[in-house]
Amino acid sequence: MREALEHDLNTILNGALEMLAIVQQMLPLTGRVLNDREVELAPQVKALDLQVDQLEARVEAECLRLIALHQPVARDLRLIALVLKSLTDIERMGDYAVHVAEDGEELSHAPALKKYVNLSRMLERLSEMGEALTQAIVARDVPGATMALHMDDEVDDLYEQVQRELVTYMLEDPRNISKSLVLMRVGRSLERIGDHMENVAERVQYWVTGQR
Repeated sequence: MREALEHDLNTILNGALEMLAIVQQMLPLTGRVLNDREVELAPQVKALDLQVDQLEARVEAECLRLIALHQPVARDLRLIALVLKSLTDIERMGDYAVHVAEDGEELSHAPALKKYVNLSRMLERLSEMGEALTQAIVARDVPGATMALHMDDEVDDLYEQVQRELVTYMLEDPRNISKSLVLMRVGRSLERIGDHMENVAERVQYWVTGQR
């Protein structure tokens, strides 16, 4: 019985990790759409997001089946809670990556307002954060999860820099307002991806230690 439970627990955890890995594939693609105007990659980003959505539905159903079949307790139940609650966060990460790609498509129709230095840094930090989070989950590593959690602070700081800079552009020339608003939306989408990663990192701590 325990062996079957362990198998099922690994199945749902690997499903969540697969979703996170797909999001990790999406981030550099969105960066290329945004920074390099490779708009032909936008459909690929959307196709990957569809995979995330399909995995979410499958893993959620497996979690509910596992609860009904095994009636898990303690750390096993915390793992299921981690996966169930994280599914929504990871699915939203994918959605926001699509939003960035779509905004990159929109921005590609006119000359760039500026080089997107801080937005690029946000994408880099999110990729690093996702990698750290994945490793923390695989290793049941609380310090690793804490490190991933704190990496969101830098993403937030970069987002604030983006906002301040774009406000300056809009004040200097009203013709910059339209592009600046789209870029603000991009920054907000990236900031939200970081927030969702932070949520997952917090749940890893609870899963391993039993303490919030």
